[in-house]
Amino acid sequence: MKIKINARLNENFRKVSSIVIKEGISTVCEEALCPNIFECWGDKTATFMIMGNICTRGCRFCYVTKGKPVNLDPSEPLRVANAVRAMELDYVVITSVDRDDLKDGGASHFADVVKKVKEVNPGVLVEVLTPDFKGNEEAVKLVIESGVDVFAHNIETVKRLTPIVRDARASYHQSLKVLRSAGNYVIKKSTILLGLGERMEEVIEAMRDLREVNVDILVLSQYMRPSFRQLEVKKYYSEEEFRELESIALSMGFKAVVSSPLARTSYRAKDVYLKVKGVAKGNN
Repeated sequence: MKIKINARLNENFRKVSSIVIKEGISTVCEEALCPNIFECWGDKTATFMIMGNICTRGCRFCYVTKGKPVNLDPSEPLRVANAVRAMELDYVVITSVDRDDLKDGGASHFADVVKKVKEVNPGVLVEVLTPDFKGNEEAVKLVIESGVDVFAHNIETVKRLTPIVRDARASYHQSLKVLRSAGNYVIKKSTILLGLGERMEEVIEAMRDLREVNVDILVLSQYMRPSFRQLEVKKYYSEEEFRELESIALSMGFKAVVSSPLARTSYRAKDVYLKVKGVAKGNN
C-alpha cells in the first residue's frame, strides 16, 4: 500500500527549521521521523520534545534513540518559550522521552516548561503528550496544575499486544490509570496505532476503555515501520476502515476523532482542540 506524504518546503518550513536549529531544541517531528513534518512546519507548528532525545525505554515500535539520557537542562524552559515566541505560535504541543532515571519521571520539568511558555507567551494554548511517569498520580497532577489545556497520553496499542509492542515498564492498565488520574477538568487525548496485529474487536475494546476514563479526543493512526529494527507492519488499513472506526468512536461519545493513515497525536492539534471547545476555526 502506498501512502502519499506532502513535502511542502515553503518559507514557513524554512523559518521553523532555522528557529529549531538556533534555539538548540529537539522536536518529535525529527526524532520520530514524523511523516507530517513538511505540512506541520509549513503551517508554523511543531511539537517540542523536552528532556533530551534519548529515551530510557525500548518500545518496539518507536524510532527514538534508547539509552542513558543526559542531565536536564535548566535553560530549556526559557529556550522553548523563546522558540514559541519566535515562531509566533498560539498553540503549542510539548512532549518528551521517558525519563525513568528521574524521581518524578520529569514531571516537574514538564511543569516548568509549560509555565515558562505561558509566562513568555500570554494567551498561548499548551497541549502536553506525556510519558506514564511510572503511574505516579502526583506527577500527573503536577503537570495538570501547570496550566495545560490538553493532556495527552497514548495507550499506543490494544491490551493483548501491549507486552509485545511497548517496553516492559509500560502497561495497558498503567496508561489508563494515568489518563484517569488527569481528572475531568482538562481535555484528554490518546492514540491507538493500527497495523500491529490487532483484531477489530480489540480496537473497539480499547476505545471503550478510553471512554471509561473520560478521554475526549481519540487519534487512530496507521503504524509505519521506521526501520528494520522496529516491528513489522502486519496490516495496512484502508480509508474505508479508518472511516468505519471513526464512526464507531464518535458513537461511543468521543468529542473528536482524528482517523487517517498519517494521523499522529499532535497532528492538527489546534483544529481538534477548537472543535472540542466548539469554536469555529475562522473565528479564532
